[in-house]
Amino acid sequence: MKKLIVPLAAAVLAASTTLGMAATELKFAHAAPETDLQQNLATFFAEQVKERTNGEVTVKIFPHGQLGNDQQMITGVRSGIVDIEMSGLNNFDGMMPEVGGLLLPYIFTSRDHAYKVLDGEVGQGVLANFEKFGMKGLGFPENGYRNITNSRKPIKTPEDVVGLKIRTNNSKALNEMFAILKANPQPLPVSELYTALETGVVDAQEHPINITYSFRYDEVQKYLSLTEHSYSMLVIAMNLKKFNSLTPEQQKIISEVAAEATAYQRKLSIEKESGILDELAQRGMEINKDVDKGAFQEAVVKTWDSYTDKFGDEMVKKIQSAQ
Repeated sequence: MKKLIVPLAAAVLAASTTLGMAATELKFAHAAPETDLQQNLATFFAEQVKERTNGEVTVKIFPHGQLGNDQQMITGVRSGIVDIEMSGLNNFDGMMPEVGGLLLPYIFTSRDHAYKVLDGEVGQGVLANFEKFGMKGLGFPENGYRNITNSRKPIKTPEDVVGLKIRTNNSKALNEMFAILKANPQPLPVSELYTALETGVVDAQEHPINITYSFRYDEVQKYLSLTEHSYSMLVIAMNLKKFNSLTPEQQKIISEVAAEATAYQRKLSIEKESGILDELAQRGMEINKDVDKGAFQEAVVKTWDSYTDKFGDEMVKKIQSAQ
């Protein structure tokens, strides 16, 4: 009997120790609907983190702005109320204005060019700067090329943009671009955009096609013109103290999974693009591919000068040399 008591006691102690170990739950927030590729990324991230940490770290996803708009989510991450958030790099333009070089219109010649820059010296340098603001930059998923939708007519030349009341984000370069084109840029939170389009507060917007699709802007916009005037990247940012509180192995897993989730979401973005365009057309949108991009590039090159006059041309040169 005594021989049985010792192993039994050890087993009970081990079981109670395991049960007493509480898993770390991370709150992951983003502003897109659950139908968007951002949710695919978040789900992949959550599943892989849980599996590879054997349940020691779990991730709870809060999509569609449940924890606030982009700026509120960023503030939440910096304060520790939110553990991880994903939003456009443009939302960090205020605290890190030098990142505006990555947001210049027509700065990237292709997706591969953008990936090379973001995954290389320039992008990794930007991610490292997040630590100055209490965040850990984990990667640059894809939002995609920005295109113009509106309720008036197809956009083929810069002249077609004149007078458009167009919703823009808070990117200085994009707002300057549309001002140069003699449009009427109006920065609005994405949470207010559908109603603004529906009521005529604005009559145009510019987003990657997956956002136009997932937010159902086709219901209030007739024309989608593939201007591809700016490549738009997302950022996954984590509270730095929370990241540092994890074990070295858990930190390694978080970083590796973030990189894999980014690659996975980029691949999905490319694979689904033509299908999304087809479905938007079936829903009634008129898709216009007849865009004079050369004329647009020539018209908005002044935005590059505005950036280099203020921050120098080092980043622009590094981006161009990576083609």
